[in-house]
Amino acid sequence: MFHELNNILSSTPETCEQGISILLCDKQTDGGFLVHHFLSFYLKGGCKVCFLGLLQSFNHYTLVAQKLGINLPAAREKGQLVFLEGLRSSLDVLLGDEQDSLLQKSSPLQFLSSPSATLQPLYQFICAAVLETSETTRTWKFPVLIIDDLSVLLSLGVTTENILNFMHYCTATLCSKMKGNIVVLVRDTEDLEDEENNSVVKSLSYHSHLILQTEGLATGYCKDIHGQLKITWRTLAPVKAEKNITKIFQYKIQDKNVAFFARGTSSAVL
Repeated sequence: MFHELNNILSSTPETCEQGISILLCDKQTDGGFLVHHFLSFYLKGGCKVCFLGLLQSFNHYTLVAQKLGINLPAAREKGQLVFLEGLRSSLDVLLGDEQDSLLQKSSPLQFLSSPSATLQPLYQFICAAVLETSETTRTWKFPVLIIDDLSVLLSLGVTTENILNFMHYCTATLCSKMKGNIVVLVRDTEDLEDEENNSVVKSLSYHSHLILQTEGLATGYCKDIHGQLKITWRTLAPVKAEKNITKIFQYKIQDKNVAFFARGTSSAVL
């Protein structure tokens, strides 16, 4: 968890807002550090987290989390974290033989054997992960779904329609019904011909309360400035008097932290 980012967002693990959808979007750079921030943020806040790790292994997230003071294996063992390792699960589905047919049918990623199929198994997995069985086991604040990253499903052949339907049901269930939060990372390729990816980015942007968009520097690589972060707070309620608020910062990724500063104020450009 990066405290400077918390200050920018005016949020702490103890006072975080509920019922919101957060979109993480990166252009020509890696915005993965934002995923690690929100994972540690909500675990420290005592939330029940369902994490769909579609891009990296559990070991990768564990190593980064250790630098941020979070023990992911311990969180998973005590039931606070439910982690779906997409890399391993997808291989089981795609490369499994007939003897593994029962395993494939029970997998949350069983739709990969037929990309035109719906993402209902994955949605059901999420619901089972965040729902409490009784009032006596309700030990967590509220449920949080984190997806890293949604673009992987497009590359695996899942249709845009199925992805957007999946996100609609997740948002309706977690944000509206359960007053939980959703954090999803998606890549912005900036390719005008990539209509499917553009449709996903635009739709998620339209329905998100908070958008954090990382971009590479227009001037190219710089050892003291790694990129630019554009933060947009959106008003989804039908209150026309309120406008979206956008702030832009530059950042430098350090070993255990990320430093943020207003554009043009880094020592590298002074």
